[in-house]
Amino acid sequence: MTETWMFLIREPDWDSDRYLPENLPADFRPDLDAEMAAHGRFAQAVEELGGKIVSSYALQNHKHGGTVRPGKDGAEDVWSDASLADSSEVITGFYAVECDEAVARKLAVQVPTGGVVEMRKVHPFE
Repeated sequence: MTETWMFLIREPDWDSDRYLPENLPADFRPDLDAEMAAHGRFAQAVEELGGKIVSSYALQNHKHGGTVRPGKDGAEDVWSDASLADSSEVITGFYAVECDEAVARKLAVQVPTGGVVEMRKVHPFE
């Protein structure tokens, strides 16, 4: 049975601003950029193993977001500019891949990262 698996990429935060369109040179080629090329190779591995990437995004540096602890029973919401985890690592992106568990395990070790990949099965609410 095909399931959907999430691969959460947890690593030191990255310089996402470097890849904003206004910061890229006119002749930028993702296939020649080491970081981007690694993700291209991962997409190819997914296809070769019979999986299908159904969604994937890189998340911008944590300075472009924050966290909130919603207030309970009328209390104020508590906002922070810091990432949620008390760690030097943050979730920098994810892949959602349709495949079985055996393939998911083979793919998890191939996700490009400078840290850890958390592999989680998506709950089939339908």
